[in-house]
Amino acid sequence: MSRHVLFDRSALRLLPLAERRHDLTADVVMPLAPAPDVSEGLRRAGAALLRAREKGAARILMMGAHVLRKGCQRYLIDLMRRGHVSCLAVNGAGVIHDYELALAGATTESVARYIREGQFGLWRETGGLNDIVAAGAARGLGVGEAVGEALAGSDAPHREISVLAAAWELGVPVTAHVGIGYDIVAEHPNFDGAAWGKASYTDFLVFAAEVQRLEGGVIMNFGSAVMAPEIFLKALAMARNAAAREGKEIRRITSLVCDLRELPADVSAEAPKTSAAYYYRPWKTMLVRTVADGGQALYERGDHALTVPRLWTALREADAGEPECSEAAARPGFAPATARKDTRAACRNMF
Repeated sequence: MSRHVLFDRSALRLLPLAERRHDLTADVVMPLAPAPDVSEGLRRAGAALLRAREKGAARILMMGAHVLRKGCQRYLIDLMRRGHVSCLAVNGAGVIHDYELALAGATTESVARYIREGQFGLWRETGGLNDIVAAGAARGLGVGEAVGEALAGSDAPHREISVLAAAWELGVPVTAHVGIGYDIVAEHPNFDGAAWGKASYTDFLVFAAEVQRLEGGVIMNFGSAVMAPEIFLKALAMARNAAAREGKEIRRITSLVCDLRELPADVSAEAPKTSAAYYYRPWKTMLVRTVADGGQALYERGDHALTVPRLWTALREADAGEPECSEAAARPGFAPATARKDTRAACRNMF
């Protein structure tokens, strides 16, 4: 036991989500519709995704939680369904927003308001994620798979807009990369740090295995300044290390970063250390260092509510066949959701 005083979580008061004033509701989720003004860079990214899908290489989309808050759920789900995304990597906030939207049709609270009241993050239903992750970790599941399975098998009234539930149905891995104390679920009395750490590390290993298929593939980052470049950097080092032992290489990678930051037209060289831009990891890590030996770097500046639909539009225009996600179904151990009725039924009592 620690010799230091620990916070007594039994002193906390949890309130129901129905009493929370939400900043976002399910109305923010956009309908699928073609977007205008698709740039040449996004068309090049779309072409690279089509080539990667054809050869069975990885198509990894990493993202910050604001992509969900911008209402891109239906686009992400359709990209997975068509086989354009073979792995989706999120942070802990992405899991929480997806879960709350599925459960309550609303998410996001005013930090300024609720931190003054000492109520920020302490909402009863959101703590259900801790029970789902603990149960999943005990079965060897990652965070993304455990939550996706639970939502897909639940009676959550808005589960049709859940990216995690759709991914589980399609057999596409969602990997969640969390930090202890980063997310509101860590405030709850039922938070189990060991379970979350185990499940998130399982997700990291799933992600690293997907990176092993990245030769000729595509890595995408929508709005993640730290998680995506840092997780990708370590996973790529592991994948290249293992590949080298087999006489293989992972060099021909297309890297797409979409964000609001102003970058120069030529992103092939990183900023000098004397510049604050040097510390913008998506640039130096994902657009320079990891693709320096034969890869292609693309940067698209814009709001996620514009860039995600535009990428989807570029792929829709280029892919007249519009196939379903057959690649996911070919994964070892994958079974269609209809074959998992026992698992889905077991998850219903979590809600």
